[in-house]
Amino acid sequence: MSETSAVPVVPEGVSQFEVFHVREGAFGGTGSGDTSGFGGLVELMHMPEASTRPFGGWFDEIADELELSLKAREINAGDAIEKVVIAFDEITFFVRREHLVSVLSTLRDEPGLRFEFSTGVSGVHYPGDTNRELHAVYHLMSMSHNHRIRVEVVTPDSDRHIPSSVSVYPTNDWHERETFDFFGIIFDGHPALTRIEMPDDWPGHPQRKDYPLGGIPVEYKGATIPPPDQRRSYNS
Repeated sequence: MSETSAVPVVPEGVSQFEVFHVREGAFGGTGSGDTSGFGGLVELMHMPEASTRPFGGWFDEIADELELSLKAREINAGDAIEKVVIAFDEITFFVRREHLVSVLSTLRDEPGLRFEFSTGVSGVHYPGDTNRELHAVYHLMSMSHNHRIRVEVVTPDSDRHIPSSVSVYPTNDWHERETFDFFGIIFDGHPALTRIEMPDDWPGHPQRKDYPLGGIPVEYKGATIPPPDQRRSYNS
């Protein structure tokens, strides 16, 4: 008995334009099939919309302080910040890449903000999000005010360049190297942008979603387990 995929319904408040992928099954497996038993599940993958004021709690205070601080530095907040998203009781500032270093410097240095510590840089790959396929995510902490925020920058796969943040947060050195290693994002101005996990001659970037799954066959008590992309499907 074959499964029939459900017709995806765009959630209220989400435009069809923002939907960049329709994922079927529990894990979105393709090629080898979905072996989870949930092949009939359908989920629309879409980018979060910009949140509207008031954000609530201390989020409005941070947003106001950042806007005023940028203005004092003769930077238009509307040019530097693409949107602000409130989700899961967290705040994310989507910053245009050409303004990244200025925004990070402001967040670090202004007394009303004082995000002194960057806990890391991570990458995300959305192959279906046209011209916004690669995201770099910065997790910032204010020990002075006991606040945490997120800064996110997007870049097209055809131009994978983002300014390095090492001049603002030196601890991001190895984090940017790891993000380059696994996602291929090039951090311009980094002091030594080389691979940190994979060998220097490793082809491709293993955490991108278009990286071949592959694998090495494993023997277990005489039985051979093939690589993931060669395993059979249990729902066909």
